[in-house]
Amino acid sequence: MDPTDPVAVLAGLIRCPSVTPREGGALGLLEALLAREGFAVSRPVFEEEGTDPVENLFARLGDAGPHLVFAGHTDVVPPGSLDDWSVDPFAGQIVDGEMVGRGAADMKGGIAAFLAASARHARRNGASMGQLSFLITGDEEGPAVNGTVKLLEWAAERGERFDACLVGEPTNPNALGDMIKIGRRGSLSGEIRITGRQGHVAYPHLADNPVPVAVEIAGELLATPLDQGTDAFQPSNLEITAIDTGNGAVNVIPSRCSILFNVRFNDLWSIEALQDEIAERVARGAAGERLRPGRALPDYEIIWRERPSEAFSTVSDALTGELVGAILETTGRRPELSTSGGTSDARFIKDYCPVIEFGLVGKTMHMSNERVALSDLEGLTKIYEAFIARWFAANA
Repeated sequence: MDPTDPVAVLAGLIRCPSVTPREGGALGLLEALLAREGFAVSRPVFEEEGTDPVENLFARLGDAGPHLVFAGHTDVVPPGSLDDWSVDPFAGQIVDGEMVGRGAADMKGGIAAFLAASARHARRNGASMGQLSFLITGDEEGPAVNGTVKLLEWAAERGERFDACLVGEPTNPNALGDMIKIGRRGSLSGEIRITGRQGHVAYPHLADNPVPVAVEIAGELLATPLDQGTDAFQPSNLEITAIDTGNGAVNVIPSRCSILFNVRFNDLWSIEALQDEIAERVARGAAGERLRPGRALPDYEIIWRERPSEAFSTVSDALTGELVGAILETTGRRPELSTSGGTSDARFIKDYCPVIEFGLVGKTMHMSNERVALSDLEGLTKIYEAFIARWFAANA
């Protein structure tokens, strides 16, 4: 397999069924291709109690000078029903000028393009440009416990220092060159557990229904916008994702009710300040008497889910400017600099170096018949190669 050919590399990666948390052969393939290009490759495995062990990859070319790292993941989400696919999701088939397969867009295509770009650049310019690394996990689509977080710690303990990072997530909404992600909103999840007393619906005075309390709390959570957004970020939004009693009987008042929620928030909030705001809203809702007049205050608790992430944005002309220049040079488009969308492993990398994200068009990611146009795959490879050259020239 020619490492400079992103189509061949992507087909090989898709044929590795690396559904989280299985490695599926994808990291093994990358290791072989990178080693052939002179990269020193390590394959650390991380695990902790209650989680699956996860294989990861770190590869570096060069021993001194400015250090650019490309980050991404080879793990993919399950394909779902095979009846919804027109081809085998792990066959890496080309249909009408597009590579179809799970992970084609998210994000084996980005990895294939950066590998091809790195190989092309090194063959044309030699390996004396500085240090170029790959930081690849198999745990991005999973719980993100044994992947990028631990891989960054492992690298730092070994003396690796990064000057800039590009994450190859699919960032473009419609066409290659549309959008660079220069940051991400924060994410905070939680559960509100309300305790009542079970009883018969015909005798409500003998019971204590937690559902009216949940309705009041939900109303308070949603009644007032958290903010109006900032110049760099869209408004924060709180979404209630479930209200559940675990009760399937229509003639039984439940003894409990839970509200699940997630907040995607901008840089007006810290995690602690947002937790305080939500706690105040929950308290107001729980104290409301409109749906339960004369009742004592209900018992409730808020359980914050693990691994909340802060909002962040990257201000680095040396990084963003060179990528914008490479996109303009290759496509003629000037990309939007955005912080929209969900979250990514860039939230961990920001603590080590400036980080931005740019990859393929993401229209079909996680869908049946996930696919990427071969022209976009080659186009992204050219953008990455131009970016590598520009970044090392600017940081020489």
